[in-house]
Amino acid sequence: MQTRILNTAVLAALAALLAPALVQAYDHDMDHALTSTALSPLPKNPIPDFSSLKIAKPAKLAEEDAFREKDVWGRIRSGYAIPDVNNDLVAKHANWYATRPDYIARTTARASLYLFHVVSELEKRGMPTELALLPFIESAFNPNALSSANAAGMWQFVPGTGRDFNLKQDAFKDERRGILASTDAALTYLQRLYDMFGDWQLALAAYNWGEGSVQKAIKRNQAAGKPTDFESLADLMPAETRNYVPKLQAVKNIVANPQQFGLSLPLIDNTPYFTAVDKTSDIDLTVAAHLAELSVDEFKALNPQFKRPVIVGGEDTKILLPKENAEKFHLNLAQWSKELSTWSTHKITSARESIRSLASRFHTSPEVIRQANNIPQNSVLKAGSTILVPKISASADTNIGADIADKATLDFETERATTGKSGYKLAKATKSNKSAPVSLVKARVPRDAAKNKKHRKAN
Repeated sequence: MQTRILNTAVLAALAALLAPALVQAYDHDMDHALTSTALSPLPKNPIPDFSSLKIAKPAKLAEEDAFREKDVWGRIRSGYAIPDVNNDLVAKHANWYATRPDYIARTTARASLYLFHVVSELEKRGMPTELALLPFIESAFNPNALSSANAAGMWQFVPGTGRDFNLKQDAFKDERRGILASTDAALTYLQRLYDMFGDWQLALAAYNWGEGSVQKAIKRNQAAGKPTDFESLADLMPAETRNYVPKLQAVKNIVANPQQFGLSLPLIDNTPYFTAVDKTSDIDLTVAAHLAELSVDEFKALNPQFKRPVIVGGEDTKILLPKENAEKFHLNLAQWSKELSTWSTHKITSARESIRSLASRFHTSPEVIRQANNIPQNSVLKAGSTILVPKISASADTNIGADIADKATLDFETERATTGKSGYKLAKATKSNKSAPVSLVKARVPRDAAKNKKHRKAN
């Protein structure tokens, strides 16, 4: 009752100061904005001071504000929330980017496919939107990027950390490269690091260096009576981590004011670029691209997690398509009368099964089998391996199945010729860990401007 009286008093004061139309606009949400804390009685004549009064904006209006921006860059700028760093390293990296406009153009062209999704996910979680620029530092927004430490994808997860965040890695797909799964995992990880350190700069350092390393550096400075902020810990960090936050700050500065650096950023429509389509049955990657009326390279740019020519269906299998192409996909799929998948699996039971004999058995060539399974030349398969082979019968309309995909392994040995009578000698076993070829992707620019643009090779 007391709260209600106070709210009425404040509204009366606002009504005396503001036009009736504005008062009416605020009245709808005022009950949510005012708190029940005791307020001093309002003076009769002086104008009341409302400087400390914060009127909360409903979530729906906040969401609508995000869509009022003309492009995604504006949404990113408006959500900056990490304290700025201003040192020589920031200036050094900003100058590096500013003097490489071609690199900026390639990177932002790739980013244009993914940024709307990343920014939207950050806003849902209430996280700083400049984190959407982190793949600029990690991978240049190349979802097929693979580091020397075997970190993969746009967000650069190593295999172990990827598994910690439920990123599936099997013979048929690597979700470290997948746009939806890897983004969700990266933001979950970053939020966990922030909760751990209470500081976004330290959270970023931990993302790059490891949380244990940052914790040890903090304890070392604490023992020495020194501050534990990022810049105070920088001397204890390896060069890559010491430069990590300044690099992000440099990109932040460029996005905030590209003209200041003599650069321009492509317009990225502030609308979803892609949508997810459920796929419960197996489908060849080339067939999926054909039904969506996309080139294979365009399809792979949105679905880089699929490592083989066939996409294994299942309850959790989704393919990403530009919105207009998703509609075409459904229409074309309804009229498709051929097989959706032309591939099956075969388990190697004996080392005597050569690729040449397998090719003959499945009515194909050794090169087709090697390419489908990423098997190098002059290699032999080890027993227990599961490989992809063409279906030899049109009636074999069975899916590979998620259980087979989960358990499938592929092991091979390099076969070396010798001068001895035995003919061949098997060398040390190796696993193929090669990344998928870098895709040729089309930048996300306004549709009419994109029609005649050629594909550019990803950096």
